[in-house]
Amino acid sequence: MQKFKSRNTIKELFREFYSAHKHLEFEQAIEYFSIFGGTGRSLEFDYFDNLLESIKNLLQNNFTALEKNVSPNYILESPYKEILIAAARGDGRIYAILKKAKISEALGEQIVKELEALSIIHLEQSREDINNAVKRGYRIQAKIRFEKPFYRFWFGFVEPYRNFLLNGNSDKFTEYFQKGHERLRSLVFEQLSNEILEEYFAKSDPIISHGSYWDKDNEFDIIAVTRKGCVIFGECKYKNRKVCKSELSKLIIKSQSLHVKADIYVLFSKHGFSNELSNNPPKNVLLFDLNNMEQMLI
Repeated sequence: MQKFKSRNTIKELFREFYSAHKHLEFEQAIEYFSIFGGTGRSLEFDYFDNLLESIKNLLQNNFTALEKNVSPNYILESPYKEILIAAARGDGRIYAILKKAKISEALGEQIVKELEALSIIHLEQSREDINNAVKRGYRIQAKIRFEKPFYRFWFGFVEPYRNFLLNGNSDKFTEYFQKGHERLRSLVFEQLSNEILEEYFAKSDPIISHGSYWDKDNEFDIIAVTRKGCVIFGECKYKNRKVCKSELSKLIIKSQSLHVKADIYVLFSKHGFSNELSNNPPKNVLLFDLNNMEQMLI
């Protein structure tokens, strides 16, 4: 399995952001971080507005200043721009992105390497057994991940509507943001959850491999392996409802499709857990809500 690479983690970026915006509640901090995380500066938010209105005000009044966080600025030009927009709007699979961006694989791979060197993105390699993919007749694809949440927001939501926004028309941006901003928060929540899990096991049995997993038929938010060989399957739910025992049952059934014995199951939930699950969780199940996460992050 893929080993985790050491670099400036989402957890570290979040801690910096939360420290710079101490007046935000923890949940609010995740919301704003999923959009402005990694900007490296303290932004003035209008806390009397909702999230969307606060973003629109910043874009209207500080567009040029915000754009300066996209560096070097030539990645705002073709063909970099097309690749980054496709990456921000898709599930990250590299060759699907290049196809959507209408860039040849040879040129696209070269640009991806350059963007990695610039610390704009990194590639998360698939953890699927290559022999399994060959037998089933398909190509394993790595996924493009943005190093900072702000890059994903900018190229997914702002750059496609740049001319409209500069002309004072935010209608198309607003429409797309309302439809798609959930995935910004969900991805950040998943990344934070993976790193919190790593910290949770650091002293007792360090995790040597973790991250998401995907193959032709399955996707998991978390599969981790500890030094002692403990296998952990996990799901992250950033929803406005409690996670019920049925979600745990689904995870258990789904994990069995990989024919790998799970030792521990872990659930991360924005809105907590049902009484049935939280009052008497199975011994091999770990539950983390926002309160637990805040205690480990701050």
